[in-house]
Amino acid sequence: MKYVCEVCGWVYDEEAGYPDGGIAPGTKWEDVPEDFECPLCSVGKDQFVEE
Repeated sequence: MKYVCEVCGWVYDEEAGYPDGGIAPGTKWEDVPEDFECPLCSVGKDQFVEE
């Protein structure tokens, strides 16, 4: 699954994870920490929608 930031369009891909942010490849969106912020625009996890 992929989740896209509604503000800037950055995409979180569960398969790729976000290693630069300490999130391993294969990490499900529900397992991403609640305090996660978009690396481009800094909005919270609640601003992401399923792609």
